[in-house]
Amino acid sequence: MSPRRAAAEGQEPAAEPAVDGDEPERYPRNVFLELTTLGLGGVISAMVVLPILGFAVVDPFNEVDLPDVDLGPLDDYPEGEWREVTFLLDPSVGEVSRRTVFARFNGEKDGLPSMTLISNRCVHLGCPAQAGGPREEQAAKTVKTPHAEIVLTPIQPANFSCPCHGGAYDTEGNRIAGPPVRALDRYKYSIIANRLKLIETYAVAHTYGEGKDARIRAYGRQGPGEHVDGLEGWLYPIQPQDIEY
Repeated sequence: MSPRRAAAEGQEPAAEPAVDGDEPERYPRNVFLELTTLGLGGVISAMVVLPILGFAVVDPFNEVDLPDVDLGPLDDYPEGEWREVTFLLDPSVGEVSRRTVFARFNGEKDGLPSMTLISNRCVHLGCPAQAGGPREEQAAKTVKTPHAEIVLTPIQPANFSCPCHGGAYDTEGNRIAGPPVRALDRYKYSIIANRLKLIETYAVAHTYGEGKDARIRAYGRQGPGEHVDGLEGWLYPIQPQDIEY
């Protein structure tokens, strides 16, 4: 009702509704879709990038401590001969933790026993590498240790190879063909009371020489596919300092 008509009829004029000079902000449909797309893109990018950063930055500072694994008496490793040794990394979880190491006793150097202990994990994608050469399955020996049972099989490797993607290594673990990015990993070890014990793995760029006279360009533990030297090594900048054994 208008104020004039209300006054004529003896009624109080109704208050005019307040009008805000600023209209509420409106977003067109295309702007809403653009913002939604950008938000989803950010979430997907974070899902992809954060795990990569975690592996590249965090993992070298959080190495998993391996329990010392007893590989039996040194007498089971004749000098100059190879043994393929399988063992349980964690006996409490059973066969899922079974690992393989290629072991050779090199004799003594400077009055101390020298061992070559090469991991069978291919450094391309982590598949199990195999010894290329005769295997004496009938001469395999099961040994009971304080850690768990181990199996020692005599082998005569001409090389080591990975059946997954054709990676090949010489008998010192150096890459000779295929996609692997470095030499096979090796194990640190100790010999206590004439018994061989594994400590942990470490990465190897290259091994020069053979057996007890080998010089090893070694790095801290790295995962499959990770370079440790050369220009590609800059892709993995956070690494322990390299050492030479």
